[in-house]
Amino acid sequence: MSSDSHAIADAPTASYTAFSGTQCIARGKLVDVALRARKALETVRGPQLTIFDDRTGDVVHLDVEGSVAEVEARAARALAPAAVEPPPPPRPEPRGPGRPRLGVVAREVTLLPRHWEWLAHQPGGASVALRKLVEEARRANGGKDRIRQAREAAYRFISAMAGDEAGFEEAARALFAGRPNEFGQHMASWPKDVREHAVRLAAPSFEPEAPVSPDPARPPSINRA
Repeated sequence: MSSDSHAIADAPTASYTAFSGTQCIARGKLVDVALRARKALETVRGPQLTIFDDRTGDVVHLDVEGSVAEVEARAARALAPAAVEPPPPPRPEPRGPGRPRLGVVAREVTLLPRHWEWLAHQPGGASVALRKLVEEARRANGGKDRIRQAREAAYRFISAMAGDEAGFEEAARALFAGRPNEFGQHMASWPKDVREHAVRLAAPSFEPEAPVSPDPARPPSINRA
């Protein structure tokens, strides 16, 4: 089924997977997966249909019964961000000549007095210093965040699909210990599609962390003997 035939679009990295019982029946954009699940529901009654968000491992609670248009509309609503009360508009700040609008959003930050004192002495003031600190932390912790997110997604998935399977506890421990061979061994008796999807979700957590440069515009120095 071509995703171009639908007006509903996920984020570029969004991927969803549907299972009928322990059999994987679809993977891709949410609308395509939901319609495939709907078709399976028409032909096979019995096995439970479950859709997972591959980014988080969470179950997507989506009713796939009804017409194609109804299922598409529900998928669109599931993708829409939750309605939240907008924050109060920030107070206008005086702008110097040529100062660009950065699209920043005002929020309250609570810090200790020594933190405020340090920020007050940084070039550009507290806001600029905080933005730099956040960006540096994102670059420095990118690999760790990717590993943590992959582990959590894989764990949520196996908890939902294989929580009663033999070797579940051992597989979970191997997952969080970063031991891919043991992770696979303890899942050997699980249904094939469940095992393969768990490996797919966990794969990023087993990759070595890439070296992080303190300055993205300048690669890490290499010691040449």
